[in-house]
Amino acid sequence: MFQKDNNKPTGGLKIIIVGCGKVGRTLVEELSQEGHELSIIDQSAERIEELTNLYDILGICGNGASYSVQKEAGIENANLVIAVTDSDELNLLCCTIAKRVGNCAAIARVRTPDYSKEVGYLRDKLGLALIINPELEAAEEAARVLFLPTALEVNSFAHGQAEMVKFKIPEGNDLDNMTIAHLGKHITNEILICGVERAGEVFIPSGDFILRAGDVVSFVANKKIAREFLQKIGFVTKRVKSCLIVGGGRAAYYLAKELLRGGIRVTIIERDFKRCEELSVQLPKAIVINGDGTDKELLKEAGIEETEAFVALTGIDEENILLTLYAKQVSNAKVITKINRITFTEVIDNLDLGSVLYPKYITSEAIIAYVRAKKASQNSNVETLYHLFNHRVEAIEFKAQHECAVTNIPLKEMKLKKNLLISFIARKGNVIIPSGDDMIQPGDTVMIVTTHTGFNDLDDILA
Repeated sequence: MFQKDNNKPTGGLKIIIVGCGKVGRTLVEELSQEGHELSIIDQSAERIEELTNLYDILGICGNGASYSVQKEAGIENANLVIAVTDSDELNLLCCTIAKRVGNCAAIARVRTPDYSKEVGYLRDKLGLALIINPELEAAEEAARVLFLPTALEVNSFAHGQAEMVKFKIPEGNDLDNMTIAHLGKHITNEILICGVERAGEVFIPSGDFILRAGDVVSFVANKKIAREFLQKIGFVTKRVKSCLIVGGGRAAYYLAKELLRGGIRVTIIERDFKRCEELSVQLPKAIVINGDGTDKELLKEAGIEETEAFVALTGIDEENILLTLYAKQVSNAKVITKINRITFTEVIDNLDLGSVLYPKYITSEAIIAYVRAKKASQNSNVETLYHLFNHRVEAIEFKAQHECAVTNIPLKEMKLKKNLLISFIARKGNVIIPSGDDMIQPGDTVMIVTTHTGFNDLDDILA
């Protein structure tokens, strides 16, 4: 057992994390910053020692499904167990044992397609708070982008009613040298620009902010309005008709299934022959090619020069990056790159990789949203959380459960924290881009975009 004995922030939850791979490490980093009391379990003493040397946490080397190991980690007083080992079965077993011996919530990472079809059943029968499938989530994010290929990123809020869309302003575009106030008056007031990245700096813009070519812009709007806005400013918004995927893992299966359902032609290149046979059975409408995705001749035969979308989903980041750069060189395809490691984001940002998927962040964000919701008051609840611009901005969706300090007051009369925007209010199926006269009402869903971190409650927006 390894332990570092420092003074801890108070007021957090007692959380046990089983599995200290990439996702486990990300969770330790983010949850420790938010003041939670963490215990970690992993079979690798090296991983445990590395993390306990970096963070003020309790580390136990052992099998996370063992009752005695969970007891040593403090299961009897824990609020939450998160199982993110490489084994779906072990994750489910860890959570089942934790639910039997402790009075805690449990979250499992489950990636196998067979289990994913039974998520609702497993969650209900095992009493789990959450089952997360990072490959499925990554595939759904990629599909949203391919259905709106102008975008670098498309995130969904308010149960799909609203979208946050990220795009880059090209040279000569109508938005170049335009203020946000002018955009609202003369183009549309049904969208809200909530974040702009320029030369490595991030802004939460006000009305007098001037947009420039090269800016990476995030805006929120009703799903239909988002497409209409992009059309107005000269972007193509039709979904792609064909997609070439390199790598035939779980994410490729989920993405291909989604695209085929949308009528998009799909070709997959995978070097493992047995996996190709499996994909051919699972995806009879897809073209599955057995071969090396880094072979230029094979890529040409598979149609890389003509395809409208190219997605690099191999398990090797360097391979994905090179494939994407090559695709951009030989085609006009919309490109998406999967990145597993999250240590070189500054370098990655300087490469022209199109839309970048980070499955590890997708998993950690869903878990942190749940943790913040569990910590919140009874007045509001965190529904969704996304990190934007390399974790420098948070987009948080709250549900206003009851009357509180921010309900039934015109927004113009609120004293809000700086660097914060109320981006939309969703009410009875309608998405409202708020003006100063609008009010948050009990039952509303509200999205906040801010450079502050750690909001648990809607009242946190007040200065």
